[in-house]
Amino acid sequence: MSQPKITAYLKTYCGWSEGVRAIFRKYDLAFEEKDIIKNPAFRWEMEQKSGQPLSPCVEINGTMIPDISGEEVEKWMIDNGLLTASDAAPDAPIDRACSDAQHAAMAAGQVGKISFIS
Repeated sequence: MSQPKITAYLKTYCGWSEGVRAIFRKYDLAFEEKDIIKNPAFRWEMEQKSGQPLSPCVEINGTMIPDISGEEVEKWMIDNGLLTASDAAPDAPIDRACSDAQHAAMAAGQVGKISFIS
């Protein structure tokens, strides 16, 4: 299979965003990450392309998939013939937001102490 062109509009620290990254790592997929927190212009671009403000959004080969989880990215790519399903476990949860403890650590500025594996 050829490598799809992937642009991911993600938040720096977010369970949903980390789930999308985990799927890309699981399948060793190259992607362009546009951090919508560090660069507000990327948030604007995401909203213009997706027509809505929720993230993560992933554009694959020109198709924008808005407000999507890692689990949904994987399914979409398999259903569209871009991936062959793998039984390998992702290295982070792919179906949830950050925990309350992760949010508290981010609010306290303890970013380096955040673990997305629970």
